[in-house]
Amino acid sequence: MELEVLWFLLLGVLLAGYAILDGFDLGVGILHPLIRDDTERRLALNAIGPLWDGNEVWLVTFGGALFAAFPEVYATLLSGFYLPVMVMLVGLVGRAISLEFRSKTTSPAWRRYWDASFFLSSFVVTAVFGVALGNVVRGIPIGADHEFAGTLLGLFNPFSLAVGALAVAGAAMHGSIYLYLKTEGDLQARVHRWIHWTFAVFVVLFLLVTALAVLTIEHATTNFARWPAAWIIVALNVLSIANIPRALYLGRPGYAFVSSTCTIAALTFTVAMALFPNLALSSLDPAWSLDIYNGASSKATLGLMAIIAAIGMPLVLSYTGIVYWVFRGKVKLDHHSY
Repeated sequence: MELEVLWFLLLGVLLAGYAILDGFDLGVGILHPLIRDDTERRLALNAIGPLWDGNEVWLVTFGGALFAAFPEVYATLLSGFYLPVMVMLVGLVGRAISLEFRSKTTSPAWRRYWDASFFLSSFVVTAVFGVALGNVVRGIPIGADHEFAGTLLGLFNPFSLAVGALAVAGAAMHGSIYLYLKTEGDLQARVHRWIHWTFAVFVVLFLLVTALAVLTIEHATTNFARWPAAWIIVALNVLSIANIPRALYLGRPGYAFVSSTCTIAALTFTVAMALFPNLALSSLDPAWSLDIYNGASSKATLGLMAIIAAIGMPLVLSYTGIVYWVFRGKVKLDHHSY
């Protein structure tokens, strides 16, 4: 396998890992206003409290890998999305300090402020991430010099806004299933109802985004026509979505969470198939696009990075597995809790 292709795939794995793991964290934040009282809100916060910072490592690693493996792509995308990326980073910081500061005092006004900050930060991060991804799939105005040649308002187009809405709905669905696994009693019963309506909204937006992609984006299905076997990813995506309500009907929420995880992974690799071999597709002229070849680092750099990844990825996966195993089971509040 070519090193450029390898790093394209690894970037997809890192992005899928972030979307899956931080996706339920963000989903819990998006659902936060629906939670009734202080005790239940603390339970929700402690469901993700030991995990959220480790989950964000996947995003940091994705950014570092993109910078090292495809530096020109990194420069072009970050210059074009500079303000959205800054907004997203502020949101990530806001979510972190909301988690850490909320329970430092018992003042109701203090806690209401940080509750609002937690929700708003989670919503903004997810929506901006989705809008940015939608623009990458659709194509962005890149000139012959590989510089961004568009405007901020141009990033807010129907397809990208629909992808942003889909990201919010998907995170809310994923987060509600996770929260159902971690809670019990009255809160769990209400969360069960949230799963159904977030799933319904997600399916409607999924169909809308799919229709917009097929009807308005010429390159969306090109690779699927070139490699028909890639339709397996689409089939698995549809099956994983359909299995979520089936798993809930069977009383197997863990199975539903696995299906939600597979849905996010399949969506990520569907996007990768729609883009390949491009990473920054020019909407002005396809010849001006940045792909895995003209935007890549040297072979020596990619090879050295592959060795580092072969050593580091098992360590990251082992750490992640250990943390999730230690904090498995239902959430209980004690003097160490948020």
